[in-house]
Amino acid sequence: MFTGIIEAVGAVESIQIHSDGGARIAVRAFPMAVGESLAVNGVCLTVQRAEGDLLYFDAVSETLRRTNLGDLKAGDCVNLERPLTAESRIGGHFVQGHVDTTARLIEIREEGNARVLKLQLENAAYMRYIVPKGSIAIDGISLTVVEAGSDWFTVWIIPHTWAVTNLAHRQIGERVNLETDILARYVERLLPAVRP
Repeated sequence: MFTGIIEAVGAVESIQIHSDGGARIAVRAFPMAVGESLAVNGVCLTVQRAEGDLLYFDAVSETLRRTNLGDLKAGDCVNLERPLTAESRIGGHFVQGHVDTTARLIEIREEGNARVLKLQLENAAYMRYIVPKGSIAIDGISLTVVEAGSDWFTVWIIPHTWAVTNLAHRQIGERVNLETDILARYVERLLPAVRP
């Protein structure tokens, strides 16, 4: 479990796509132990090997299909967050590290001291979980939805978030990972059981 408050931006050292559809991803981050979890662009991954601050992760084909991890290349910046501890503050919202789908960045505009990002979902069915003033995790960053259309939504980015995450490196047309608020998914699942 994570909060969507990014600790650091790491760098991809290498990515090797396997013939079975999975991949081995090496990220320059911070020292961690084998078996520990780390959210990389909002995807919960397990450290498979560690050489100082160089961490190796395995991603299965389902993870590559559902996220933007398969798009990564050496030198790319990735958002990093370690999991919550019992003493952690929750500065964002509960983020599981289980990406639902991806969206394409279709617009970046400046608005005062903020940047407004407009994103278009690759699978519009997930729009039912995205509402104005609701929480969403974009590449692992806890953000608030401002507007929501039929297959798009906007978020406003404060200068601090722009400076300390990989959003400043994003280009129009690139894919980002989306994790919708878990509460919406549970409510949807429970509603049929409570209806008469």
